[in-house]
This record gives sequence, C-alpha cells and structure tokens, in this order.
Amino acid sequence: MVAQPNGPEEAPEDRKPQSDEARSAFVPPAGVAPPEPPEEEHPTSEFALPDGLAAEPAPEQEGSAFAPPSTYSAKSSPPAFTPAYGIPQVMLPDDAPWQDRMRTMLRLPLAERPVPEAPRKAGESGPPVPRVLDLTLRIGELLLAGGEGAEDVEAAMFAICRSYGLDRCEPTVTFTLLSVTYQPSLVDDPVTANRTVRRRGTDYTRLAAVYQLVADINDPDHEVAPEEAYRRLAEIRRNRHPYPGWALTLAAGVLAGAASVLLGGGPTVFFVAALGAMLGDRLAWLFAGRGLPEFYQFLVAAMPPAAVGVALSVAHTELRPSAVITGGLFALIPGRALVAAVQDGLTGFYITASARLLEVGYFFVAIVVGVLSVLYLAVQFGAELNPEGALRAVERPWVQLAASMVLCATFAVLLQQSRATVLFATLNGGVAWVVYASIAVTAGGSAVMATAVAAGLVGLFGQLAARYHHTSSLPYVTAAIGPLLPGSATYFGVLAIAQNNLDQGFASLAKAAALALAIAIGVNLGGELARLFMQAPRAAAARRAAKRTRGF
Repeated sequence: MVAQPNGPEEAPEDRKPQSDEARSAFVPPAGVAPPEPPEEEHPTSEFALPDGLAAEPAPEQEGSAFAPPSTYSAKSSPPAFTPAYGIPQVMLPDDAPWQDRMRTMLRLPLAERPVPEAPRKAGESGPPVPRVLDLTLRIGELLLAGGEGAEDVEAAMFAICRSYGLDRCEPTVTFTLLSVTYQPSLVDDPVTANRTVRRRGTDYTRLAAVYQLVADINDPDHEVAPEEAYRRLAEIRRNRHPYPGWALTLAAGVLAGAASVLLGGGPTVFFVAALGAMLGDRLAWLFAGRGLPEFYQFLVAAMPPAAVGVALSVAHTELRPSAVITGGLFALIPGRALVAAVQDGLTGFYITASARLLEVGYFFVAIVVGVLSVLYLAVQFGAELNPEGALRAVERPWVQLAASMVLCATFAVLLQQSRATVLFATLNGGVAWVVYASIAVTAGGSAVMATAVAAGLVGLFGQLAARYHHTSSLPYVTAAIGPLLPGSATYFGVLAIAQNNLDQGFASLAKAAALALAIAIGVNLGGELARLFMQAPRAAAARRAAKRTRGF
C-alpha cells in the first residue's frame, strides 16, 4: 500500500516548468517579501509633493526672452510700486503737427509708446516689412543729404514705418549712415536695414517735395501705397534743379556785390566783388567736374575775390578792397552746415554734430588757406592792406536794408529754393538785419548778442511758416541768416595772420566762430519757441529730455 502525501495533491498545470520571465533576476524568489517602493513613489516620503501642489515647470532654454537673468534673485529684487494716481497715459492728438507727434514718441521708451494711431484693418497683412524699411531708408537718405537735422530725419523715418503698421521700429541716424530696426514681438528676430549717404547736395525744392510725400503718407485721410510712394520718390529724384548753372553763378556774384554794399561799398565795388565771386564759382565748378574733394573747391573759390581785392590795393584806387574780399567770403561760409551741426548737438545727436562741425571746420580752413595764400603773396610784394572797411555806423540804412534783402534772395537761389519761398526768406532776412543793426550799430551793443537775437527771430518766423505750410524750416531760415554771417571777422583775422599779427588774427577768427555759434544757437532757440505757440502733444509738457541724455 502506497503512502499518500501530507498536503493536497497539486494540480497538473502547477507541475509545469517555470518560464524564462518567472526565472528573471529581477523577480524575487518564492517565499521572499517584495521590496519597498522607491522613495519618490512613497506617499509618506518627506521629499514627495503634497497633494494639490503642481510641480515646477521646466526651466527656460538659455537665451530665451522669458528666462530670468543669471544674476536675478527674487529676494534682492526691488519692490514693485505703482503710484496712487497710476501711470499716465501718453495722448497724441491728431491735430498736432506730425513732426511734434513723432518727435515726442521717439523721446519715449519703447514700452511707454502708445498703440499705433491708425491700426491696420482686420484681415489685412500690410505691405512686406523689407519693402517698408527700404522705402523709409530712401526717404531718410534724401532728407539727410539735403541738410536736414538728424532728429527731424528720425522723426520722418519713424512716421513712415508707423504709417504702414510697423510700430515697433527704431530708426538711427548718423552723419553718413541710416539704420532702421523692426521687431514684431519680443520673441521674434528683429529685421535691420541700413543705407549709407555718400553724396550730399543742396536742393531745397527737392527737400520740400520729400516733406510733402512724408506728410501724405502720414495723413490718415490719404492712402499712399508703397508702390505709389516709390513712384513719387523716383519723380523727385529725376526732377531737374529749378535754376540752371549760369543762374547760380550770377546769383553768387550778386550775393557778393550785395554783401560789399552792406559793408559800405558803392556801385563800382558791387561790380568788382561780383566779378571776383563769379570767377571763384566757375573755378569751383571746374574742380568739382574733375572729381576733386570739396576742400579744394572751397580753396580755389576763395582765391579770386582775394586776388581782385589785392589788385585794387596795388592800383591805389579809392575803392575799398576789404569790402570786395569780405563780400566774396559771404557766399562761401557754410552757414547751413553750421546751423545743422549745432541743432544736432542741442538735440542729443552728438556723433552727428561732431561730424558736421568737423566738416564745417574743414571748409573754414579751406577758405582761410585760399585767402591767406593770396594775401601773403600780396604782402610780400608790398601791397598795403589795412584792416579798414569794418562795419561802421549805419549811414545808409535804406541802402543797406535793400542790400541785405538782395543778399537773402540770391542766397535762396543758390540753395535751389522754390520761387514760392524766396519772398518770405527775403523778408525774414530784412527783419534780421534791422534787428542786428539796431542793437549792434545804433545802440552800440554786443555784436554777438545782436546776432543771437536776430537769428532767434529768423528761427521763430521760419518755424512758424514751415508748420503753416507743413514743410521743412530750412528754406525759410538758411537764406535769411545770410546778412549775419561773420565774413568781415573772418577776413580781418586772415589779414592779420598774413601780416604776422598772430594774436590779433586768432582773436578775430575766434570772434568769427563766436558769431557763427550765436547764429546757430539763435536759430535753434527760435525754432523751439515757435513750438510753444503751436498745439503740441499733451506729453510734451512733461516729456523727457532729448534722447541719449540723462533726462534731468
């Protein structure tokens, strides 16, 4: 009899051999308790997150716009504070001049600028960004090459970009480089384009046409497509100058003759001074056609008036050679570039202002070298040149007033102004001369103060006229400062140096520089005063200082 086992009989399937998975090294043997769960999965672990608390998100990638700086600490961060009256909202009324509105926005940080004034309609994608930036740069190039100030060029470029929906743009203007950057959002890559200004020309008719184009683009009542803007821009470039070359040469001669009469000369001095200035202008045209730099053009243009004056001195005539030479210098002194340089410096564009002043310095040195070369040869040959003919008391007020107005009119022709602006510039220059003569001659006051006051009135009236016609102020201002240019002080300084009186010569040249700076500062101050009489953006009263300053 066979003995039965103690336990129950096993099932047949239990007696089957175990599979490979059952004999895995990670499976605990039979009779061994399973191990404890990992610490991070244990519900009672002190490192486990409590119920209801979400895990921290993954850190932002390096270089992300939302990643905090590596040195940022929440404990050391300044407390966020909002004033009780809130953050003031910038309001830009539509009836204010577009120059003031754009200038105000440029002086605001990007985060504080208001939303676009004329947003695009829903569903419209707008023109391509590269095309808008290219159009902006081409218009800015014409403005900068025409002698416009850097801040006005930036305001025009910003107005164009904003009119086409590119509100997050930053234009940058230097003496020879224009740049504009557009960034759609904080997480998008910016688009940057630039353009180099390699050639400059004086044509205020073209400058006024460009301003009209910018005004039409910025006007919400006009819809100027980029294709139409390109077409008008091409027409502006192709337009001929309003005055031919022979008219410019004749205007230079009449300008020099009027300046000599302004300093006490008669009819004969008028024609002699005009002859010397026209010879100098033709020589400058000849050198320009040969591709020589402007430095040499100014140098050779200053030599014929000085040679004619020396010839009168050697002939021992009763004519005043100093009036002839001084009259020839009035057409050469770069008053336009000087005004633009000081304006850029006062508005915070110091790099551009330094470059413009350096350019003015080169031109001034060229004039001095040209006149000094002729005077030095004359002194060596025994010519008697005395510092006579300085501006004396006004003995012929009506004659000198007429001469100053003729000077302004011919200066406007040299600047290629439209015929509609010549009359205003002429009258503005006559007012400037009356104010200057009243203070410096009749009342015996300081010449520098008289120059600054007269230039301030020129800037005031010119800015008011420019805002009324929605154009640049240069056609109304630059020609009007012609009678105030320091031609006499420049000539006497050069003559003293030629006669080896260095102290007296440099003192006279320093006076000429002071008069030139008084003109530039007066014109800029008059323009700023003009804006006070016109409706400006509400933020202008509490606006920050010009850009790139500390904002005191």
